This record gives sequence, structure tokens and C-alpha cells, in this order.
Amino acid sequence: MSKVQLFFHHSFRFIWNAIFIVCYPILASFGLVFIGLTFFFSKISELLTRIKPEGHKVVLKETDWETMPYTNELIEAKVCKQIMFGPSGFRLRRKDGVPSVLEDHVFGNKVRVLEEGYILEKWNTLDSKEMPDFDICLYDPDEDSLRPLTNIKCFDWHVAEKVDNELSFKWFDGTQGGEVKVAL
Repeated sequence: MSKVQLFFHHSFRFIWNAIFIVCYPILASFGLVFIGLTFFFSKISELLTRIKPEGHKVVLKETDWETMPYTNELIEAKVCKQIMFGPSGFRLRRKDGVPSVLEDHVFGNKVRVLEEGYILEKWNTLDSKEMPDFDICLYDPDEDSLRPLTNIKCFDWHVAEKVDNELSFKWFDGTQGGEVKVAL
């Protein structure tokens, strides 16, 4: 390099380094503020979900027959279908050996325990191409009855609220969402 090119090279490198040194604390501060705000809103969300719980959440694991928590050791679950990068389907049965309507269907891994019974997602198909297609059902263990409440074609759903004998389900499929209210 000639002396003129070397001069311009060092000059531009000095200017670039100066800009970086001046801007770096600003960028780092913005990043820390963003992380702090994300943490703050996460804690607020966590606090709000504790204030209004939707019942006990049950997470089933992929093993042999396993007793479901919060069911007074009444229901067992076993994995029967695993969708690649998706949810698992489970067979359910009563642990006391009584034949049940649960044995005829495949259920998803979302189970909500309410005073009236258990909210289950009963799969209507096991074909991965036709999923998600399931009914949200209420299982009453005292009468051994499975009553469909609504049909949802989305894996991302939750019980939004329960007012008297009415449940509100919210769902979101990645592009659109909705709310369904059903009577118990």
C-alpha cells in the first residue's frame, strides 16, 4: 500500500473504532433494558396466572401405565401415539379395573382437573395429516361419562375462565385465535 492509502486506511479504521466505542454502551444499555423489561413482564404474567388458576395442570410422561396426579389414583395413562415434533396421544384407563368409556379413545396430553370432573382432549383421528382434530370433553368419574363440550382444531388452547356453570376456552393456531364458551 502506498502512504496515501495507508493514511486513509488508518484514518477510517480509527473513525470506525471511535464510532463503535461511542455506540457500544448505548447498544449494551438498550439490550439490558430490553432483557429487564422482558423479565419484569414475565414475572407479572406469572403472578397473574397464580391469581386466577384454571385448575390443576397434569403433564403426562411417555412411559408405561402411569397414575395421573390429582385423580385420587383413579386414572392411569400410557403413550400410544407420538407425532413427530408434536404432541403425544395417550390411552387412559381406570386404575380400579372398572371398564370405562376412556378405554375406547385416544386423548392428548392436556388434562385439566375441575370440581365437575376432568377436561380432556379426545382425538378424533390418529392420522398426522388430519391433525389437529379433537373434542374437548368433560369426564365425570362418578358416572363414567364422557361428554363432548366443543370441537377445536388447534393444539394451543386453555381454559380462560370458569363462571358458575360456564367454561370459556381460548385457542390460537399461529395466525388467528378465538374463544369458545360452553355450558357445563
